[in-house]
Amino acid sequence: MIETEVQIEAQIEVKTLESEERQTIVHCSCDGDGTDAYRIWPSTYLVEHGSDRRAKLITAFNISFAPQWTLNDGRGFTLIFEGLSKGCTSFDLIEMIPQAGGFEVFNIPRNNMDVYHVKF
Repeated sequence: MIETEVQIEAQIEVKTLESEERQTIVHCSCDGDGTDAYRIWPSTYLVEHGSDRRAKLITAFNISFAPQWTLNDGRGFTLIFEGLSKGCTSFDLIEMIPQAGGFEVFNIPRNNMDVYHVKF
């Protein structure tokens, strides 16, 4: 019986770690001829519909964080965010910056993989 309790506790711990380690991946592409430069601000979020919860940006690949710039090489870039809430069915990607021209994509439907492709 003690072994069963230990197994149950281990299963609970694994499920807790799984939920804490969830991430949302957004692959981004931009129109342009390869001469444009881009950057991402750390104040970029996934804003869940219904709760207004914000999933924070964790890291980015193939794009610089502001104030640096990255030349558009046509490959796009990837953003890694915190995991979305289990009940989330749609969300917006919003770059909240103190100037015009931030990245925004609205009404992204949630999928079971939490991997998305958006175009700016």
